[in-house]
Amino acid sequence: MALISGTHLGPYEVIGPLGAGGMGEVYRARDTRLDRTVAIKILPAEFTSDPLRKQRFEREAKTISSLNHPHICVLYDVGDQDGMDYLVMECVEGETLAKRLEKGPLSLDQVLKFGMQIAEALDKAHRSGVVHRDLKPGNIMLTPTGAKLLDFGLAKVAVPLAAAATLTAAAHNQSPVTQQGTIVGTFQYMSPEQVEGAEIDGRSDIFSLGAVLYEMLTGNRAFEGKSQLSIASAILEKEPPPLSTVMPLTPPALDRVVRTCLAKNPDERFQSAHDLKLQLEWIREAGSQTGAPAMTRPSGRPALATLLLGAGCVLLAALAAFYFFHRTASRATLMQFSIAAPEKAFMGYSLAISPNGNWVVFEASSEGKDSLWIRPLDSLKAHALNGTEGGTLPFWSPDSKAIGFFAEGKLKKIEVSSGAIQVLCSAADARGGTWNPGGTILFSPDSVSPLFQVSADGGSPTQATKNDSSLGEISHRWPVFLPDGRHFLFFTRTTGKESEPVYIGSLDGPERKRLLESSSGVTYAPPGYLLFVRGRTLLAQPFDAGKMQLAGDPTPLAEGVEPVGNIGPSSYAPFSLSQNGILVYRTTSTQSTQLTWFDRHGKSLGTLGSPGQYDELALSPDGKRVAFESTDIWLMELSTHALTRFTFGAINDAGSIWSPDGSRIAYSSNRSGIYDLYWRPSSGAANEEPLLKSEFLKTPDDWSRDGKYLIYEEVNPKTDKDLWILPMTGDDRKPRPFLVTPFQECHAAISPDGRWLPTLRTRPGGLKSTCSPFPPRAASGRFPPRAATSPSGATTARNSSFLLRTGKLWPYRFRTKAHSSPASRKLFSKPLSI
Repeated sequence: MALISGTHLGPYEVIGPLGAGGMGEVYRARDTRLDRTVAIKILPAEFTSDPLRKQRFEREAKTISSLNHPHICVLYDVGDQDGMDYLVMECVEGETLAKRLEKGPLSLDQVLKFGMQIAEALDKAHRSGVVHRDLKPGNIMLTPTGAKLLDFGLAKVAVPLAAAATLTAAAHNQSPVTQQGTIVGTFQYMSPEQVEGAEIDGRSDIFSLGAVLYEMLTGNRAFEGKSQLSIASAILEKEPPPLSTVMPLTPPALDRVVRTCLAKNPDERFQSAHDLKLQLEWIREAGSQTGAPAMTRPSGRPALATLLLGAGCVLLAALAAFYFFHRTASRATLMQFSIAAPEKAFMGYSLAISPNGNWVVFEASSEGKDSLWIRPLDSLKAHALNGTEGGTLPFWSPDSKAIGFFAEGKLKKIEVSSGAIQVLCSAADARGGTWNPGGTILFSPDSVSPLFQVSADGGSPTQATKNDSSLGEISHRWPVFLPDGRHFLFFTRTTGKESEPVYIGSLDGPERKRLLESSSGVTYAPPGYLLFVRGRTLLAQPFDAGKMQLAGDPTPLAEGVEPVGNIGPSSYAPFSLSQNGILVYRTTSTQSTQLTWFDRHGKSLGTLGSPGQYDELALSPDGKRVAFESTDIWLMELSTHALTRFTFGAINDAGSIWSPDGSRIAYSSNRSGIYDLYWRPSSGAANEEPLLKSEFLKTPDDWSRDGKYLIYEEVNPKTDKDLWILPMTGDDRKPRPFLVTPFQECHAAISPDGRWLPTLRTRPGGLKSTCSPFPPRAASGRFPPRAATSPSGATTARNSSFLLRTGKLWPYRFRTKAHSSPASRKLFSKPLSI
């Protein structure tokens, strides 16, 4: 029965509720004798209804009340009134670890800090003869002074130990009763001996703490299952995926510590919580010496955990650059911390730290609206910048007072103090910008242009560089000014190779100097380094800014910093550096996406498979399989969720398209250096064959329902992205243009009746949706587009349900629209009007 404000339990006056759970209701109250705030837990009647059990409880409560430790919630008193038993405890302000984990994994430093504190608390209890028995994130409170253990030895969730059928049925028991000789604890964090109902000691708590540490590091539980029986089976028989594969940056020593905690045999674990605390303390004090990621890689087929947990968009801010770039200074200290996404929001790809190191601006999506958010590094909260809807690719003014960004096909700036926004010039599909102390902004307006410059006060842009067609250059992008404010670094895009040239250019003339090859744009780091990505490794290489030349070999800074792009190196790498040496970067190893079915009204119909990396979804015509990209192309059986690797050996395979009869899959691959079109039987019974090879990057969009035509995109330096048709039947297999304009034509999808081709077009004013008749009826194959509604979204099954993945990059499909929401993207349907 709920208590109302003002109710008295002995000398305690109830103020209001704090929460409720399986072990009772918790209220904030005032101790009228000592005039202090306390927490009162009302225990379930069955907990103390048995006289013997009540006597045992009171004896344990006396023991626990003697546990005086800064990281244990103090038990002040026990009492009963009118048949109602209650506990009086210290009122701890903060949030539970379970609540914090809803936002994602914790930083390495937080894991070590809180892990040490919890181990200290357990050591104190174990030396006093008390075993917690229910250690889990919900019983750990994070406060301004550190972690505190709650419900120590009292939150006893029990399930009768009987046959497997009884254990399975227990999954539906919402009010289990604790009794002698039964399982005590919460299943996901139980030790094997708890699951078996055997006698336990402090080593059982060490196993539970290992499971908690694993979840703090990865954001995923160490042992999962659809029922308590399957969870129990996993605890007894299975090992969780190694941290070295799920979180490659985890120090190998910490990986070993967690594995030791999770040993099935208690004799193989740490024998005391004090020993565990010492190990965590050593790792924390050793710092960078143990912080190098394990570089070993399993042979043969990649671990499934690596595949499914490889895509993430958690922003990791690390004060590591100061240590690296200024390590000759005395007492240089390595510090790291993570920035979680704002509440009920998704973190986007682009980010930038202010030159003075005080602010981080990043792209995020909340309630279906993309905008820029800003967070001071001395605060735990971020807020959206009003007027930046659709904003992306932010960059700072040298004085840290304004932010340049791109939105609605324009280059804009916003004053941080006033929020005033000014449109500077057009930029239809930008590829980055940079701002020098003289008030000049250098930027790339679209995906096929050289660099342009414009005044920070606005005006008409002028061309700053020129694409060299003899080198196959498609565009120049990701400019960064060097310290003199006249020279700048820029990345060149050619034909879609794994690495592309980076040059030094100048505002004073067309001369340029080739510097290095990279998978991303390059950033200058004082006092003399260049930061860039090769593959997925963030590197720092010594650079002499006076002589404009490299001065040494590159050194790895971080792993998993992957350039962003649908196909080929669009080359935006999410990292940024302040003038005082604070490095901000986002890795792709801390968050994943979930495949979810929706009906046409946006109602969720269930999930598919485990969270993981799913890009470029394509359902088979019979609705039994889905193809997706994760470096290679993979196939998933919808009935069993079984995964099969479909392509092998390329740097990247992407853009899978099923033939109408489901017998073949066409896709794009850069195995020959340029993205060409290939196809292969969907059964995997034969090797792949080339469909089309040419000098330009290509990716398939759709296959006509009659099997006659394959629609694909081609990137041409002169005309940007164009749509072409490849005949799939007859003797004439020569490709022909369908939509070739000076603008970008992409993401085409043939209508279900085969009569229309909706397309996304990039114009100077921004993105537009167009629709053309299909198939072509003229010799040229080209028709004037007609305006239509063609929103973005997911992939459609024959039963009119939709399969949608969470994540930032959306597939583009006919008649669907995708929006962001806090936990998933909602799907809507709208008729096509022509």
